[in-house]
Amino acid sequence: MDAQVPGIYEQIANKIRELRTTAKGQTISQEALAQAVNTTANTISRWETATYKPSISDSEGLARFFGVPITVFFPEAHPKPRTNALLSATADLDDKDLEEVTLYAQFRRTRRKRRKR
Repeated sequence: MDAQVPGIYEQIANKIRELRTTAKGQTISQEALAQAVNTTANTISRWETATYKPSISDSEGLARFFGVPITVFFPEAHPKPRTNALLSATADLDDKDLEEVTLYAQFRRTRRKRRKR
């Protein structure tokens, strides 16, 4: 692996730090983030230095707190911007609302196809 390219855990660490310091238009302290995701400030610090590796459950809690899809922590598996926008917009919808959004998207696609004919 190229020495200039950070490994996956360093990428996750950088993303956690980036989200904590820029998300929601302000810097969130490690203490406040720790309280929000039910861990300690020491653990947040160690995640941000890649000393500790957050579990999938931890990553999910961070993603939920910041209102981003969990895939932001995995840049190589990161979906296209349009997919990201949809994931972010629907992240906290319940099953009924998500079904409604899906049906509306299918309606729009069908309508567009019919207009092209």
